[in-house]
Amino acid sequence: MAVLPDGDRQVLHKDIMSELSSRRESLGLTKDELRAAVDAIDQWIDDNAVSFNSAIPLPARTALTARQKVELFMVIVKRRWEVS
Repeated sequence: MAVLPDGDRQVLHKDIMSELSSRRESLGLTKDELRAAVDAIDQWIDDNAVSFNSAIPLPARTALTARQKVELFMVIVKRRWEVS
């Protein structure tokens, strides 16, 4: 899985700004700083994909699809965020 194309990052950035605005939530960042964070996080995901996959024990590493692995990751992150 490669980093998002610039157009997708731009749409994601605008979606995040809209979501935060609808919740009237302040970030304390400029638009450019938020965009830099989006870009950096997307790049970090790409840079650490091999490490993430290697951390999954066998046989799950080979049995699960890339999509299933990411879905598991997202569910776990969401749950961790909800309980903190």
